[in-house]
Amino acid sequence: MLSLFQRKLQLPTDSPPSSGDKKKGLMRPEPVASLLSTTRRRKLLEHIWQRTSLSRKHFASLYLAPLQRYAALVQQFPASEAHHHAYPGGMLDHGLEIVAYALKLRQSYLLPSGTTPEDQVVQAEAWTAAIAYAALLHDIGKIAVDVHVEHADGSTWHPWHGPLARPYRFRYRQDREYRLHSAATGLLYRQVIDDEILDWLSTFPPLWSALLYVLAGQYEHAGVLGELVIQADRASVAQALGGDPARAMAAPKHALQRKLLDGLRYLLKEELKLNQPQASDGWLTQDSLWLVSKTVSDKLRAHLLARGIEGIPANNTAVFNVLQDHGMLQPTSEGKAIWRATVRSDVGWSHTFTLLRLAPALIWEGNDRPEPFTGTVVIEVEPNDTTAEPSIDSGETSPVATAAPAPSAAPAADSIDALLALLGTSDTEPPSQRPEIEALPETGIDDPPATFQVNDAMLAPAAVLPPTENGGNSREPPSGEHFMAWLRQRVQSRKLIINDAKALVHAVADTAFLVSPGVFQRYAQEHPHTATLAKQDQVSDWQWVQKRFEKLQLHRKQINGLNIWTCEVTGPRRSRRLHGYLLAEPQHLFDEVPPNNPHLELRTDGICTDLTRS
Repeated sequence: MLSLFQRKLQLPTDSPPSSGDKKKGLMRPEPVASLLSTTRRRKLLEHIWQRTSLSRKHFASLYLAPLQRYAALVQQFPASEAHHHAYPGGMLDHGLEIVAYALKLRQSYLLPSGTTPEDQVVQAEAWTAAIAYAALLHDIGKIAVDVHVEHADGSTWHPWHGPLARPYRFRYRQDREYRLHSAATGLLYRQVIDDEILDWLSTFPPLWSALLYVLAGQYEHAGVLGELVIQADRASVAQALGGDPARAMAAPKHALQRKLLDGLRYLLKEELKLNQPQASDGWLTQDSLWLVSKTVSDKLRAHLLARGIEGIPANNTAVFNVLQDHGMLQPTSEGKAIWRATVRSDVGWSHTFTLLRLAPALIWEGNDRPEPFTGTVVIEVEPNDTTAEPSIDSGETSPVATAAPAPSAAPAADSIDALLALLGTSDTEPPSQRPEIEALPETGIDDPPATFQVNDAMLAPAAVLPPTENGGNSREPPSGEHFMAWLRQRVQSRKLIINDAKALVHAVADTAFLVSPGVFQRYAQEHPHTATLAKQDQVSDWQWVQKRFEKLQLHRKQINGLNIWTCEVTGPRRSRRLHGYLLAEPQHLFDEVPPNNPHLELRTDGICTDLTRS
């Protein structure tokens, strides 16, 4: 690997870069070869190469060239004035470290999530590269807005003019805005990433959107990509400040917290009724937002599932626990999530509810906050209604490691050993999608799909099926027809994947196999109103959906008249059986019939068969 850099950069010895013209208080711009020549940076570069699993040729074009351009631009600038990496060259060290950390974290994810293994294979290298670029560029805006750089003659240097070519001095701006550097990234990333790379990444729409959000400083919209950059940044900062980078690299809760917050904000804007003179979904007082616990939990879970967010708890108790664990609920004096209070309006109406209590500032900013409730919310100190929803014990989260004082000099060269020991290069655990919270109790295949690896090629993007219009409109009343429209839209938009380990839909016998009861349970969870209709028929919500589906007569029956078919599921570790419905015609669900799942064999009269559609 080192020979690559020696040929590419014509590196000198391992002596550190010179400090510049001290007599005039100026620093000379260093050649890229010199900047990347230290032992620490050489080892980081080698580690990054090992993480990519690319040939040297492809690594040079996809990673080394952007890293060289980044080094030329940031030169000897610190990463901060008095915090982490606050020494000459600190920004370059921080950039290399965060890329290394991000690529290590990336190996624990199959991306993009929620799609087929085949698509993940096709897009793997693009996601890996995008994560590296997002990590590398996350702080580059600092050299545009946080520091003032001038030449010997007093003229100002701006980084959008290109790398420094003359001796320079710099100072931190006293009036700088802390968060402005994230927004300033857009001024400079074109100097690091070339046209060919951007053309390639732009062919993957979800990845492209996530990358642009990170480059604009909008991490809350960047999904997993944004979370990996945040984690890697924390690990690099912790390493620099003497903290625990392993702890900083632990799976974050912020992605789920943002999804929950976004869901609540959407519901309060579009669906929930606030401050009604009588029955309402919630009430906003001067200091608190009170939401009816069961109503809000049901609607929040349905909204998140409809957006294709997996792993949402299937019961209210778990949802309350998750909300409280993420610090979104104000607990009672006993540390419980559920409050019991009586709401009285100014027209004389009153009722006692079990409520969730949130800080209004969590939902609204500035003038967006609605007018407060004109009535009162009186807390019941001693609840005596045994039918109330159970309180949830308060969850505790580990505190963030205390930061040590900022170092005054660059880290010693041998500190890279500890860093690389943490990063590691011999991970044996296979990639997996880390669940953020407990998974839904769905029926599916136990064995995960095979792990794929990509090395040399820059692969082409996969085609994405457009969603069926209005197929997933949750405002339409539940019915058998609506269930099929919903299912078709979810499959085509890949919010429900097929032929996967926990899939609810498989291709079997050249048609669609719908896993029962899992697929009907999923629909009922996304459409809580189903429970009201089911109660009238005195059946469970998923059974109500199942019966409406059967009345459509879209499924194929067995010779003996039974509706339910059985598939034998074979995996590398064990076998099991899967039950469900076979559609009479695959076009009821698929525009193009996918290949049959090779792990499923249809059974008739207790015998496995390769039955195909006649």
